[in-house]
Amino acid sequence: MSHHPPSRAALIVVDVQRAFDEWEAAGKRRNNPEAVARIVDLLSAFRSHEAPIFHIRHEGSRPNSAFLPGGTGYPVKDEARELAGEPVIVKRVNSAFIGTDLERQLRAADIKTLVICGATTNHCVETTTRMAGNLGFDARLVRDATWTFDRIGPDGDAHSAEDIHAMTLANLDGEFARIVTTAGVIAAFKPA
Repeated sequence: MSHHPPSRAALIVVDVQRAFDEWEAAGKRRNNPEAVARIVDLLSAFRSHEAPIFHIRHEGSRPNSAFLPGGTGYPVKDEARELAGEPVIVKRVNSAFIGTDLERQLRAADIKTLVICGATTNHCVETTTRMAGNLGFDARLVRDATWTFDRIGPDGDAHSAEDIHAMTLANLDGEFARIVTTAGVIAAFKPA
């Protein structure tokens, strides 16, 4: 982030909602157990430098969605709750740019760099990151501040959360985003 002052960089916190805790409690296995703690670190750094933060919430539309408004999985996790003045963007698809005014708000604030974190790496985080890159933003995906879950592929093959996470980062790196760490993002706020 060194070539953009913090006022031109924004933190995008994607879907840090309680539904993922419920998935874990039901036996789904995830990677990166420290991701939420790293998100808290990022929130703290951006807040202490008065840099913009945008909170993204997924609102499910299918009757069995864990993200239905009013349901137990919809609320944000307490650690990542927004503060007064921090916008909350509600999306109904994987990308935070589709059906929302996120791009308009970013352009109006002359924000060039997006630091993206949240859940899940290979769904809403990936889709939002791909679109950010395609829209011309300098996207930075924070590898240790996102996570995903084990999945079964279309041929019945089991894929670990670690492998899915790593492949998603590899797919995005260079073309759509730079892959960074929480420590690296925080260090960029410090004067040279």
